[in-house]
Amino acid sequence: MRSVITGGAGFIGSHLVDALVARGDEVTVIDNLVTGSLGTINTHVIDETVRFVCEDLLGDGWQDLLAGQDRVYHLAADPDVRASAGSPFRVYRENLAATECVLEAMREQGVTELVFTSTSTVYGEASVIPTPEDYSPMEPISIYGGTKLACEAMISSYAHTYGMKAWVFRFANIVGPRSNHGVIWDFVHKLRDNPQELEILGDGRQIKSYFSVEACIEAFLYATAHAHQPFNVFNIGSEDWIDVRSIAEIVIGEMGLSGIPLRYTGGDRGWKGDVPKMLLSVERLRGLGWRPLTNSEESVRRAARELVHEIQG
Repeated sequence: MRSVITGGAGFIGSHLVDALVARGDEVTVIDNLVTGSLGTINTHVIDETVRFVCEDLLGDGWQDLLAGQDRVYHLAADPDVRASAGSPFRVYRENLAATECVLEAMREQGVTELVFTSTSTVYGEASVIPTPEDYSPMEPISIYGGTKLACEAMISSYAHTYGMKAWVFRFANIVGPRSNHGVIWDFVHKLRDNPQELEILGDGRQIKSYFSVEACIEAFLYATAHAHQPFNVFNIGSEDWIDVRSIAEIVIGEMGLSGIPLRYTGGDRGWKGDVPKMLLSVERLRGLGWRPLTNSEESVRRAARELVHEIQG
């Protein structure tokens, strides 16, 4: 298969590149390297199994790269939920406007398959937990979640209007190597700067699902091979959750520390737009024959260990 990956030098994107190269796809990566790093895929670029193009999706010059391609994996986005409150127009441009540019380029170049990485934050503060894909009303409480839900709407309209096929994946918290943001990354860097205490945003009781990036990639490649509606939506995550205080204790242990005082900023949210409780139903994916093989604690512990190793290495 000939595949284009936007944001392919980022955290999840680079792991997708690894998986597609391993199965023999012809892969083109488009990334402006604002949040991604060429180092994550440089081995593939050097051995010419991946074509890399440094372009901004809001600009011109990259659209012709889609000619003759079978599928676009659109992962490029501003990934920072917490920071989105401080820069809503930037997040709108990098998430929603960029997605519209991708859809238009696909329409013009005749590419009919799109895989899109969405987020659990589209649900807002769901009253049904675990939250299924058909939950309503969808009321995001973060700018990031709002842009992702708007992206889903545009993708659905293009799929039905222009005969495309789309797969949308709403992720839990995905963790693992090459991540450059999130609670584990935050804790590790805070403890490196000050091993005398650890600041925790909120009250530490926020409880959410965490899932390893490798398992996430396996799940959505499985779904694209087994779901064939014009517009397919799936949750991806573990079937349990873990609270922030427990994550802090895991990170402290993986860094070889002990007895670190925890200092809470207070309140039931870590930041404006934070969803204190999140657990996704994965029954729709299970119905295709897939199920998660790792839980939240395992995913967090492995991610913390790998991040500490990356930094110390």
